[in-house]
Amino acid sequence: MTKRHGYAVLSALVALVLAVSAAIYLTVAADNGTSRGTAADNRPHHGSSVAPASTGTWVGAWSTAPVGGEPRTETLGLAGHSVRNVIHAGTGGAGARITLSNLYGHAPLTLTHASIALSAGDGTAAADPDSMRRLTFDGATSVVIPAGGQIASDAVRLTIPHNSDVLVTTYSPTPSGPVTYHPHAQQISYVADGDRTEDSTGTPYTEQTPYWRYVTGLDVLSNEADGTVVVFGDSITDGITSTPNANHRWPDVLAGRLRTALAGGHRLPRYSVINEGISGNQVLADGLGRPAENESGLGRFGRDALSHPGVKVVVIDLGINDILRNPELADPNRILTGLRTLVRQGHARGLKVVGATLMPFEGHRGWTPAREAVRRQINAQIRGGGVYDAVVDFDRALRDPYAPHRLRPDYDSGDHLHPSDPGFSRMAEVFDLNALKGAGQAEL
Repeated sequence: MTKRHGYAVLSALVALVLAVSAAIYLTVAADNGTSRGTAADNRPHHGSSVAPASTGTWVGAWSTAPVGGEPRTETLGLAGHSVRNVIHAGTGGAGARITLSNLYGHAPLTLTHASIALSAGDGTAAADPDSMRRLTFDGATSVVIPAGGQIASDAVRLTIPHNSDVLVTTYSPTPSGPVTYHPHAQQISYVADGDRTEDSTGTPYTEQTPYWRYVTGLDVLSNEADGTVVVFGDSITDGITSTPNANHRWPDVLAGRLRTALAGGHRLPRYSVINEGISGNQVLADGLGRPAENESGLGRFGRDALSHPGVKVVVIDLGINDILRNPELADPNRILTGLRTLVRQGHARGLKVVGATLMPFEGHRGWTPAREAVRRQINAQIRGGGVYDAVVDFDRALRDPYAPHRLRPDYDSGDHLHPSDPGFSRMAEVFDLNALKGAGQAEL
């Protein structure tokens, strides 16, 4: 063998190894363990569906919980319409992938076109045209998500700045039954007739909606975060009394506060923060239907809290609806047992679990002295260290010092249960960021 021929063979082997390594990297980077639908179309697509070449960690940048089937979509779903969801990335990255859910569909959901792009500005369906990317699923531009299923897209190369709005658009040509949705988005999204998935002008999107539909997660390949914090709760976490389109929910404020502290040189974990609140959610009781709408905290914890990439800490603020919505007087021991069950599930995954005391609600139509006594019993156990690894005392921080069974007036949205924007900010302010340290060291 000549020396030149030997170099040629060696070069060919090196090229083969690099090609195989790249294929393995892309396959692993695009897989977050989510059950996938069926790819149905292998046509060429606009933009890149391959994972970005830069290094980083997959973390959750935004999320929402599927709540139920949207009313009045039971037969046709949203067939023949483009759904443009506006979501807010609390953490930035050099690549992205999204999760779509058909949990409450009664038939397979066929999506022939899906895209992701950066928003062109606040309060608009228009996209930055240079950021428009067509999404693929196992390399195909069309996918069928079975009833009750969900799917993660392939990763796309797209620079997403932190604290930016992202547009996720889907088009379904055929009826699918009930649309899986999150009703209290506190964010306006958009709908257009026909397949306008890659329209960047926003002009065809003449219908507005207060719902998020189908999309339940945005992950980013990030160099600014090494893990994910999941905030798991009810309407207070969902932020239903926060200002719409302003991202003033308390987990949003917490994400910004953590980012600012890290930029200021504080020695804290580099985590993203995502929101898995559902209005009306209870620890113990499901809603109606099969699958259950507004599934209990115990039922949805694995899907909504533990399944995100890089989860390190779960923050739980749950229990007030078990007190309010129980037609009988709630048993505090049952609620506490449920909360401890969630903590054990988190510990089994090596996660740290931070919990919140339940805030006062005298003045709300559901308040009674007996229910107040149950709330106080639960809070005493939480403060005593018998439930969570660490505690944030929202009750003490937001109650009226002159009437401790009530929210302080400036922290009250007016319904005497949910905080105002200043109340949500106060919740984030009193959260001890040092409580996020020590993740992965919880005793099993």
